[in-house]
Amino acid sequence: MTSESQHSQPAAAAEQAPGLEEPPGKGLRSGALGMATSLILAVASAAPAYSLAATLAFVVGYVGFQAPAVVVLAFLPILFVSFGYAALNRRDPDCGTIFTWAAKVLNPSLGFLGGWAIIASFVLVVGSLAQVAGQYVFLLFGAEGIGSTPGHPLVLLAGLGWLALMTLVCYRGIEVAAAVQRALLFLEFGMLAVLSAVALVRVYSGTAPTGSARPRLSWFNPFEAGSASAFVSALVLMLFIYWGWETALTVNEETADRHRTPGRAATYSTVALVVLYLVATVAALSFAGIGDTGIGLTNPDNSGDVFYAFGTAVFGESGFGSVLWHLLILMVLTSAAASTETTVLTLSRTMLSMGGQGALPGALARVHSRFRIPHVGTVAVGVVGGAVYVGMNFLGHGLAIGDAVSACGVMIAFYYGLTGLTSAWAYRATWRDSAADLWLRIVFPAIGGTILLAAGGWSMVHAWDPANSSTKIPLPFAPGAEVGGAFAVSAGSIVLGLVALAVCRRRYPAFFRRRTVR
Repeated sequence: MTSESQHSQPAAAAEQAPGLEEPPGKGLRSGALGMATSLILAVASAAPAYSLAATLAFVVGYVGFQAPAVVVLAFLPILFVSFGYAALNRRDPDCGTIFTWAAKVLNPSLGFLGGWAIIASFVLVVGSLAQVAGQYVFLLFGAEGIGSTPGHPLVLLAGLGWLALMTLVCYRGIEVAAAVQRALLFLEFGMLAVLSAVALVRVYSGTAPTGSARPRLSWFNPFEAGSASAFVSALVLMLFIYWGWETALTVNEETADRHRTPGRAATYSTVALVVLYLVATVAALSFAGIGDTGIGLTNPDNSGDVFYAFGTAVFGESGFGSVLWHLLILMVLTSAAASTETTVLTLSRTMLSMGGQGALPGALARVHSRFRIPHVGTVAVGVVGGAVYVGMNFLGHGLAIGDAVSACGVMIAFYYGLTGLTSAWAYRATWRDSAADLWLRIVFPAIGGTILLAAGGWSMVHAWDPANSSTKIPLPFAPGAEVGGAFAVSAGSIVLGLVALAVCRRRYPAFFRRRTVR
C-alpha cells in the first residue's frame, strides 16, 4: 500500500458514522486497483461506443439538433447521484453498494430491493451486449446478411461465446480483468476521437455530404426542442447511456484507499463521459444531419447503429479509410465486450455482499482461494445471463432484447435514485457542518435521486403504449388489449423482485430484522 493510502485511510475511517464498522474482509484481493484502473473500469462499464451507436438515433429522433442539450442535462442528475455514491462509500466501502447502504441507513427490505434492481438491470442488459458483440463479429468480416439479422442462430452462438469468454476473464482475477479493460478502452476512446475529428474536419472543409451542418450554440438550448414530452423521452434515453460508472464502487474492496478512490473515480468518470458524448454527438449531428434518408440520423435504417451507417461516409471505402472503418466496427465490438466483462464483475460482487450478509444463499459469498474472486457468483452471472439471452433471442425474433434494454432504465433509475436519497438521509444530521457537505452529501444527491426516480416512473407510463416498444404483449384479462413489451419486462422485473423479497424474508429472517443506523 502506498504511503498516501496509509495516511488517508485512518482519517477516512474516523469520519464514519457511529455504528458503521469497517467492512470485514471477504477474501477479495485488497489494494489491487489504483485510481487510473478504477477510472478505466468506470468509463468502460458505460460502453460509450456501443451506447452511442445504439441510442443516438432515437435521441435525435425526439429532439433533432437539440441532442447536445439533452447530453448536458442528462449528465446533471447522474453527477449529483455520483456525489451520493462517493459520500456513502467514504462512510462504508462495501462492494454491495446501495444494497448495504440502504439496508443500514433506511431499511433492510429497501436495501434488498436496491440489490435486486442491480441484479435485474445487469441480467437484462447482458443479452443486448452479447448480441451486439456477436453481430459485430460478422459485420467485421463483411457478413452483413448474418450480422444485420436480429435473432440469427450464428449471432446467438457468437454472443454466447463472448459472454463465456468475458466470464472466464473475470474468473481469472481482478488484475486480469483490469488489464483487458485497459486495452479495450484504449481502442474505444481512440477510434471515437478519430471518428469525431475526421467528421468535423470534413464538415468545416466543405467535403461532408449533403445534409451536414456546422455546429451552433443553439443546439445546446433545450427550449428549442419542441414538445416537452419529446424532450423528456430523449432525456430518459440519454440517462441510460451514462449507466455503468458505479462499477468503480462495486470493486471498492479491491481498491487502494477504498474510502476515497472509488468515489472519486466514479465522479471523474461521469465528467469524462459527458465530454466524450458531447464531442461525438456534435460530430455525428454535424456530419450526418438529421435527415431521414441516406446517412441521416433519423433514417429508420440507421437507428440500430449510427456509426455503422455513416462510418464509411466519414472514412471512405478504400485504402486507409477502409482500415479505419474496420477499426470502427471493432470499436463497437470491443465496447460491448468490455461492458459485458464489467457486468459480470459488478453483479458477482453485489451478490457476494448479499450472500455474505445473509440476504441471499451463502454460496454466493464464496471466494476462490487462488484467484480471489467470488467464483460461484461469477459463474452464476455467466450462466443466468446466457439463459436470459437465449430466451430473449427467441421472443419476437430477437426484438425483445431491445425491450429488455428499455426495461433496464426503470431498474437503473430506482437504484440510482435510492442511492441519492440514502445519502441525503444518512448525512441529514450533518447539514450544519460545512457548505460543501450540505451540497455534496445531502442537497445534490437528493435532487439527483428525485429526478431519476421520477424518470423511472415516467418510463413505465411511456412504455405502456405498445407503439413505444419493439414487441407487444397481450393483456390476459382484456381480450384484444396489448401493452408494450418494455412495460411487461419492467413490471415483470418488479413483481419478481417483490416475490424474491417475500421469499427471502421468510428464508433469511435474521438479515431483515437488522436495525438500521440512525
